Amino acid sequence: MQDQKLPCVLIRDFEGPYGVNEDHVEDLKKHFNLITMQEFLENKTHLSQKIQAIYIWGGKPHIDQELLQSLPTLKIIVNPGAGLDHLDLNMIASFGVKLANTPHAVTNSTADMGMALLLASARRILEGNEVATSPDTKHFSFNCMGEEVTGSTLGIIGMGNIGYKIAQRAKGFEMKILYHNRNRRKVEEEQAVGAHYCAQLDELLQQSDFVMLAVSLTPQTHKLIGKRELGLMKPTASLVNIGRGQLVDQDALVEALQTRIIKAAGLDVTYPEPLPRSHPLLKLKNVILTPHLGGVTHQCLHLIKENMVESILAAVNGLPIPNEVHLK
Repeated sequence: MQDQKLPCVLIRDFEGPYGVNEDHVEDLKKHFNLITMQEFLENKTHLSQKIQAIYIWGGKPHIDQELLQSLPTLKIIVNPGAGLDHLDLNMIASFGVKLANTPHAVTNSTADMGMALLLASARRILEGNEVATSPDTKHFSFNCMGEEVTGSTLGIIGMGNIGYKIAQRAKGFEMKILYHNRNRRKVEEEQAVGAHYCAQLDELLQQSDFVMLAVSLTPQTHKLIGKRELGLMKPTASLVNIGRGQLVDQDALVEALQTRIIKAAGLDVTYPEPLPRSHPLLKLKNVILTPHLGGVTHQCLHLIKENMVESILAAVNGLPIPNEVHLK
């Protein structure tokens, strides 16, 4: 039974890969009447005048002009995480609909994931696990030689909230930290983590033992790392990507890994996701692949949900919206 006083919120589904997190459903129902996309399509005439928010969860949503035209009372779209490359921001704004995301909720978990991939790649953890657990292993050898993390040089591309959290963690490993960003951070922020600004990306690539991609995907950053950039990196260097798969030219990366232009890669993101099962990245031993786990912790998902609920309630009540996305 729906409470007619609660705002109506459109979701993809309750189950399956695009369903809202099952642990969140009961709490969401305390605040909203949840309408699935199927329910909406089956009863569009009645529901189109009631839906005030779209709650994105699980996969990339199909939010197009036709959908927005059918939702005249829509006030806000809320999106988990920081990335917005899957949404047409100008089109959404043209309908007078607000947009909010949760960039601060994912910073710690994504930074942790970046360091986990860096460490696992440097110390060849997956290969070591394979040796340790293989039924054919009779003795251990030192063939799984890794690279030292402590005292090495980390180059961070994208020094926003997540990039800065990575720098804080890297400082604990006594790493020399270089960063390249659209805008230089304040001197006191650099000094707090011991970071050095590289105005030129090439300078960072040439000096770094580990290159961490923590930048947003935009037309300017699409395939930011290609054959030329990989060729500038040290042959002992590793590339870690926790941003978006399209930041890297994957064909060039495969070639660089196969020919040892670089030593290794740790990728939490690819394109597409998941990769086709025949993709060459799946067959390389010097690659660690994870299924976009950056923000996937119990604590992070709970905070994301809380942020999204807060933004919807603010929008439907005409209040300032936390984490509102403003077009630049």
